[in-house]
Amino acid sequence: MNLLKSIPGPVLVFMGAFCLSFGGLIVKSFDDANLWQILFWRQIFFAIIVSLYLFIVYKKNFFKSFYVSGIPGFLAGFILSLGFASYVFSMYKTTVANTNFIIATETIFLALFGYLFLKEKIKLVTYISIFLGMLGVLLIIGNSLSFQTSDEMLGNIVAFIMPISFAVLVIIIRKYPNVDMVPAQFTAGIFAAIIGFIIAGNLTISLNDLFLALIAGFFQVGFGFILITIGSRTTPSAMVGILMLSESVFGPLWAWLFINELMPISVLIGGCIIIFSILLQTFFSENRNNIN
Repeated sequence: MNLLKSIPGPVLVFMGAFCLSFGGLIVKSFDDANLWQILFWRQIFFAIIVSLYLFIVYKKNFFKSFYVSGIPGFLAGFILSLGFASYVFSMYKTTVANTNFIIATETIFLALFGYLFLKEKIKLVTYISIFLGMLGVLLIIGNSLSFQTSDEMLGNIVAFIMPISFAVLVIIIRKYPNVDMVPAQFTAGIFAAIIGFIIAGNLTISLNDLFLALIAGFFQVGFGFILITIGSRTTPSAMVGILMLSESVFGPLWAWLFINELMPISVLIGGCIIIFSILLQTFFSENRNNIN
């Protein structure tokens, strides 16, 4: 852990986002496992890696860390579990590009929820960003209406649960800044695994699929979230937002390079508009903070 703490925060955040970007490629590479089996095994391995991290950090206070996180940590974990489930569902049902670009709207939801629940004022540039972001989303959804199946359309709609859950998680963190949310990640993994267990019924999968689930749980989600959590402590929030966009850029790239999943031009344009809207808000917010 001392080695990780010696690495600059922005580098850790980028590394975490880079790990997360492989999610779509991994989900699309499973042979026979259905989405609920994927969810169960992915989250079981995720919970294992997070618990190992907590044991290393808290040692004999492992269980106390969950008690200290209290109701906010429990609530954050439950909401995040819905996001984990929606991520696998949407990746299974629709394209990697669609899911990643929709997930990028979390910054927009964060601004809205900050206004509703924390009474944070929405600046003009934020309104412009929200308008542009929704325009990008409409282009992506419109492509689904024109060219994709009803299953893919459902996948696009369910994908919105992920950015909403992340936005709610951040709001809880802002509301309770002294609460360590790493235990909440373990809780989220267990809740999501329970969802997969209840719906999947049969949990037997091939060794190849089990290996992919291990890679997803340990490397993609596990390392990804741990690196981002550690890196965010010493990285300005504006920079975190920019670095996290790399997931939306790399994710469709891996799908194109390794499984030949191509993006319709409307999805590419919509994704670029969403990313531009977030960069616009981020840069203006950072400049305002520097002036103040």
